[in-house]
Amino acid sequence: MFWALVTVAAVLTFVVYFGYVKPFKYWKDLGVPQGSPWFLLGDVWPTILKRKDIVQWLEWVYYKHPKSRYMGYYQFLKPMFFVKDPEVIKQLTIKDFDHFTDHQTFAISEDVEPLWSKNLFSLRGHRWKEMRGVLSGSFTSSKMKIMFELIREEAEKFVDYFNEEIQAGVLDLEMKDSFRKYATDVIASTSFGITVNSLKNPSNEFYRMGKAAINFGGFKTVIKFLGYQFCPWLLTLLKIRFFPAAISNFFLGIVNETIKEREEKGIVRSDMINILMEVKNGTVKAENKDTPDEGFAVVKESLDGNAERRHNIEITNQDITSQAFIFFFAGFETVSTAMSFTSYELAVNLDVQEKLRREIGEVYDKSNGKPSYREILEMKYLDMVISESLRKWPPAVVTDRMCTKPYILKSSGDSIPFKKADCLVIPTYSIHHDPEYYPDPEKLIPERFSEENRGKIKPYTYMPFGLGPRACIGSRFALLEIKMMLFYLLKSFEIVPTSKTLIPLKFDKSSVVFTPTGGFQLGLKKL
Repeated sequence: MFWALVTVAAVLTFVVYFGYVKPFKYWKDLGVPQGSPWFLLGDVWPTILKRKDIVQWLEWVYYKHPKSRYMGYYQFLKPMFFVKDPEVIKQLTIKDFDHFTDHQTFAISEDVEPLWSKNLFSLRGHRWKEMRGVLSGSFTSSKMKIMFELIREEAEKFVDYFNEEIQAGVLDLEMKDSFRKYATDVIASTSFGITVNSLKNPSNEFYRMGKAAINFGGFKTVIKFLGYQFCPWLLTLLKIRFFPAAISNFFLGIVNETIKEREEKGIVRSDMINILMEVKNGTVKAENKDTPDEGFAVVKESLDGNAERRHNIEITNQDITSQAFIFFFAGFETVSTAMSFTSYELAVNLDVQEKLRREIGEVYDKSNGKPSYREILEMKYLDMVISESLRKWPPAVVTDRMCTKPYILKSSGDSIPFKKADCLVIPTYSIHHDPEYYPDPEKLIPERFSEENRGKIKPYTYMPFGLGPRACIGSRFALLEIKMMLFYLLKSFEIVPTSKTLIPLKFDKSSVVFTPTGGFQLGLKKL
């Protein structure tokens, strides 16, 4: 009995020490402020136990040490470096980017989940840099100008559909579902040359596969998330995919068919697939001088895309499929989220909506309903509204980086060592809502981004599409897609709250993504 008790005590001591005491001393030993982590769950226990939604949790961590420029927290047992100071953010994401080139992503084998492991977001090191350079040619302003008419066509179809649906009164909608259909049609047209019309045909495969890909609810998904956090080797051994096989097969089939048809018929389109086909076939053409663009939120490309594209890069159809998938995924979810939040803000700020509608009316009349690419880009108030909406509701509430080689952060007398695979987190949402940088942060104030006021915004406190070389490559495309939608939508309709609209929004504590409870319930009223 005695030795049994000794054994139990020893086991408990071992579990407590290695499951709680030792892991959670990491930041304390380095002199970095930290929270009060829970056994095994670390500092993410409020989200795991559904005590806080993701925004509440971010604010909770952000203000835990209000005078600190950074702090440490624990994602389960893994130490994470939480950066709040703009100068430190600049140092880590720009100046010393070569030490933090990668994202923290699930370590999923290419053999098990190639759609995830080979896409631009997940790629690491030199392979990421090569692919980033290749893809940058798909998102230049000159390419956007070529795609402009295709995007306009989808925006007009969207508005025409609701003009037919709404004869009088207000039509209640879950706006994100509608915007996902628009985003699906835009991507199908601009990347695959396929017309799907998801509003009239919501059962089309593009839309169905998009919904399946972003279905992050349910017990199975939570188990997969935890599995890839704690024992990715086991899930790889068991060949457990993150996305259903039907999604991979669908996108691979579409890309293979598209490539085959284009090669056989000599079809050339100015899109991402064509750029990758040129690289695959060794026929890359030099990019003409770029068309100047406007837009405060646009990410300025940090890599010389043409230089990278001249390298002898081996590209397979699987590589092309992986990039097409992440582009589709981002458009389907991220762009539709940004449009939904912007629509919500316009509905609850009717003065802003009316001012924007006046600008739209002036451009619409001047162009006879067919504004040029440049006329859209020169709409100052439209850009101000979208910039402010992205400030208040950034599609990605955090961004992350992973240390790729040993590094020592030296800042204001501190000296903090980073090992390979250490991770840092930048709380985009919290910085965008910090009253030190944005007074009255909960108010929608487009004038923050007027030409007179833009210079007052502190550098590295505005990052809706990320920062540095690893920022979102598709920001131009996303902004153009949003602007075209708002232009035609507000010309025909007023966006209004309904009895189902939550004011203010509340967020789903059970979701692993940034999702309002009940969705975006709004109404369209024909003008």
